[in-house]
Amino acid sequence: MRFKILGADSETRARCGEMETPHGKVKTPFFMPVATQATVKTLTPEQLQEIGTEAIICNAYHLALRPGEEVVKGMGGLHRFMGWSRTIVTDSGGFQIFSRNGLSRVSDEGVEFCSPFTGERVFLSPEKVMEIQSSLGSDIAMPLDHCVTYPCPREEARQAMLRTHRWTRRCAGAGLKPATTAQALFGIVQGGMYKDLRLESARGLVELGLEGYAVGGLSVGEGRELMLEVLEYTAEALPWEKPRYLMGVGAPEDILDAVALGVDMFDCVLPTRNGRNGTVFTRKGRLKILNSRHKEDPRPLEEGCQCYACSNFSRAYLRHLFLSGEILAMTLLSLHNLYFFQHLMMDVQEAILTGNFGQFSKTFPTSQKEEREGRKEMALWTS
Repeated sequence: MRFKILGADSETRARCGEMETPHGKVKTPFFMPVATQATVKTLTPEQLQEIGTEAIICNAYHLALRPGEEVVKGMGGLHRFMGWSRTIVTDSGGFQIFSRNGLSRVSDEGVEFCSPFTGERVFLSPEKVMEIQSSLGSDIAMPLDHCVTYPCPREEARQAMLRTHRWTRRCAGAGLKPATTAQALFGIVQGGMYKDLRLESARGLVELGLEGYAVGGLSVGEGRELMLEVLEYTAEALPWEKPRYLMGVGAPEDILDAVALGVDMFDCVLPTRNGRNGTVFTRKGRLKILNSRHKEDPRPLEEGCQCYACSNFSRAYLRHLFLSGEILAMTLLSLHNLYFFQHLMMDVQEAILTGNFGQFSKTFPTSQKEEREGRKEMALWTS
């Protein structure tokens, strides 16, 4: 993997770059749709490419459980298996420690989970995680890490951070790096909300000389102000010449603030999950398609948007699809939302390169509040 910076903003730490992997070039900053099970829900790879998606993220933990990494490997690797020819990042499953807290056992050797599919106990060591991702054949692999809850006692956060370091060293150690030499390995900064632990984590990972660095353990309930405070000093402690990845954070306003702090990569389920639930992102804020005011509304979801949904269908029609329980509604709204996110990132890139990022971020809506009406219709539809 190669990464170069093409330009930087003079007023902030925002930068525009280009990351090259075995499956193509990705211009930064960029947003990755989440394809946990080797698919972005309700959308085809062709649709993703048409809206400008250059990279996606899959979950190695889930794919190891179903269908199994050996099945994927036998089918020619993850790219061929899912029909995606561009860059793929695989997360290790470390977040499942957090999301399945109480259903997993963590030790220095690794993590033991209860499979949500079979009920069997599954053990993941750092070495096993790298073996799985090597079999999948992703372009960028993430090491096993220990993400803690919020709030978290200092000593617990410290032990999780140190454990993450030990696991990362085992992933990056002799003979333990991905067997596919083209597969890059990132490190994940942990340490809870404690500045000294975050900085210690960043220093320790940088010493390993990895291909890139991620900031994990944020957006876990700490609130936006604290999240940005932690992100600011953490990102500043990471090498300028390496890509920086903020894991699991994806609200448009958060992305803009994180870009200003020097972050290059993002992923989040927000655009597709919200699309499946009838919420639309626009430059004027969020829109609830089930709101009764859209019953006879001939306008597209967003005036001026060139996505397939906005180019062909009215709000009235899309509302009808949702109330009728038609799957097409989820597809069209998810498609619009991802188009919105991808073109937001394109605009960010251009703004950085032309020296207008500060002005661009100021003119973007600071509030993305959802419409409050339409809840009755949603309740009826989902009942």
